[in-house]
Amino acid sequence: MAENRIARENETRESEQRPIWKPASALPEPTKLPGYEYRWVRVSMLNTPDPRNISTKFREGYEPVPLKEQPQFAMFADPSSRFKDNIEIGGLLLCKRPEELGKQEAAYYANLTKQNEDAVNNSLMRQSDARMPLFQERRSSTTFGKGI
Repeated sequence: MAENRIARENETRESEQRPIWKPASALPEPTKLPGYEYRWVRVSMLNTPDPRNISTKFREGYEPVPLKEQPQFAMFADPSSRFKDNIEIGGLLLCKRPEELGKQEAAYYANLTKQNEDAVNNSLMRQSDARMPLFQERRSSTTFGKGI
């Protein structure tokens, strides 16, 4: 009978397993449909409409998520919103776009960054002189001796 007992250190009490508190998120997380990425887009700030921002996002491929697609947001939605039947919380509108557009945007900006890096490096290398190089290849190494 003594062999079947669990060591006292391995026993856990339910009172010791307390839930971990974390602050509530300012914006609820939508249920994601496969193939789409979601983003909260600013439509107003301090009760002033921001048509420039929202039109830019619409041209980038974002479209408002209808309330019927995410019914769990019905109690959060702003009843006085300009975007009826969509989800707007605190001046932010829930939008989605196909993941493929997001990948294309990331590739575009990665290419732009690479071009800028190459331009800066070429400009610096043009100004470099062998007698006084701008960059020196420095290497250091750490060796460890054997203990006594």
